[in-house]
Amino acid sequence: MNPQRQKATASDPAHRTEIPRETALQSERFGQSVFNEDRMRRYLTGLAFNSVKEASYSGTKIDRKIADQVAEGMKAWAITMGATHYTHWFQPLTGSTAEKHDAFFDLLPDGRAIEKFGGSQLVQQEPDASSFPSGGIRNTFEARGYTAWDPTSPAFIYGSTLCIPTVFVSYTGEALDNKAPLLRALNAVDVAATAVARYFDKNVNKVIATLGWEQEYFLVDRELAQSRPDLILAGRTLLGQAAAKGQQLDDHYFGVIPRRAFQFMRDLEQECMLLGIPVKTRHNEVAPNQFELAPVFEEANLAVDHNLLLMDVMDKVGGRHGLMVLFHEKPFSGINGSGKHNNWSLSTDTGTNLLSPGSTPMKNLQFLTFFITTLMAVNRYEELLRSSIASASNDHRLGANEAPPAIFSIFIGTQLTGVLDELEGVSKGRLSPEEKTELKLNVVGKIPEILMDNT
Repeated sequence: MNPQRQKATASDPAHRTEIPRETALQSERFGQSVFNEDRMRRYLTGLAFNSVKEASYSGTKIDRKIADQVAEGMKAWAITMGATHYTHWFQPLTGSTAEKHDAFFDLLPDGRAIEKFGGSQLVQQEPDASSFPSGGIRNTFEARGYTAWDPTSPAFIYGSTLCIPTVFVSYTGEALDNKAPLLRALNAVDVAATAVARYFDKNVNKVIATLGWEQEYFLVDRELAQSRPDLILAGRTLLGQAAAKGQQLDDHYFGVIPRRAFQFMRDLEQECMLLGIPVKTRHNEVAPNQFELAPVFEEANLAVDHNLLLMDVMDKVGGRHGLMVLFHEKPFSGINGSGKHNNWSLSTDTGTNLLSPGSTPMKNLQFLTFFITTLMAVNRYEELLRSSIASASNDHRLGANEAPPAIFSIFIGTQLTGVLDELEGVSKGRLSPEEKTELKLNVVGKIPEILMDNT
C-alpha cells in the first residue's frame, strides 16, 4: 500500500484504529484532582483530618481554628496542582452552578505579595444574591447572600481553580439553592431510618441515602446548532418539519457508537476520572444522536454535585469537539426525549442495603418495614414529590407522547406482590430467599444460564 493510500484509509470515518489507546488505568487516574481522604491525610494535621471526617459523618461543626488548618493544607495541595484561584461552588435556583473566583494572591502591609487562603475564606463567602431567584423572600436591603462550606462534598481542582462545594442561603437564612434542602432531607432520613434500623441491629449508627443517576443527552454539530436561534435560546426546536419516522428510528438504540461521539465520550471520561466522577456506562439512546452516561452509585449529596459538575464538563468537552450538548428534556418534537433517571436506595453504616430482601426472617422483616414505609411515603406525599420534579421542560417531555406528568405509580413485580398478599393474611415471618430462578431457553446448551430478576 502506498503512503497516499494509507493516509486516505486512516482518515476514513469508519477507520477506528486512529483513536488512541488508553495509556493508564482509569483507577489510577480517578480522583487526581480531588481533595479526597488520601490527600487530606497527607496535607492535614491529624486533628484537622479527624474534624473533617467527624463533620462529614456526624454533622458536627468544625471549629474556626481547625478551619484555618484545613484551609492551609487545601491551599498547599491546590498550588501543587497549578491552582491560582479558589471559588465557592454553589447551586442557585437557576438550574446550573455558580462561582466567583478569588486569587490566592494578597498583599502584606509592607507591600510584599503572598499566597493567602485562610479558614474564614474556606468557611464562608458573601456573594450578591440580588440577581438570583429567591421566591420573593428577599427585601431590597437584604440583597446579600452567604455561601457556606459543605465538608461532606470534597473540594476539587477545575482548570486552575480550587472549587469548594457550598450551600447558598439568604441574608436571613432561607435556602436559595437545592443543596441546603437536600442536606436537611438527608439528615431527616438518617435520623428516622437509623432509629428504625436499630430495632434490627443495635450496631447501626447511620443510614446513608445512595443515588445512581443516568444522564441522557443529544449531541449536535455546534455550527449547525448555531444556525437555529430557537435551539440556542430555548434548548429545543420550536418550528420545522417533523422527523420522517418519529420514534420508529429505534435502530440507533444500543447500536455501534459513532466515531465522533465515541471520541467525545472518551475525552469526557478522562476528565470525569480526574474529577472523581465515577462514570461507568455509555451507550446510544433511542433517538438519533442521543446518548446516555451513567456512573457507579454514590452518597446522594455527592452524586448530585457530580451530576451538576458533569453537565458543565460535558459542555466544555463538547466545545473542543465542535459539538453542542443538549440537556433539554424534549429538544426535538416527535422523537424520544431525554430523562435523568434516579436510582435511589438506603444503606446502613454496617453495610446493609435496607431496600434489598435478605434470606433470613430478621432481615426479611427489616426489608419489609422499609419497603412498606416507602410505599406509604409515596402515597402520602405524592404532591410534594410531584412539585419537587415539576418544571416547564420536564412537563413538556412527559406530556408530549411520553409518560403523563401527573401520574405517580409504583411497580413492585409479582414476587413482592405475593409477599404483601401473604403478609396481609397470615404471615409466616419469612420472605422467600433472594435466589434467582433460571430462565429456560430453547437454544443450544452452550449458552450460560440466565437468572431472572425478582422484579
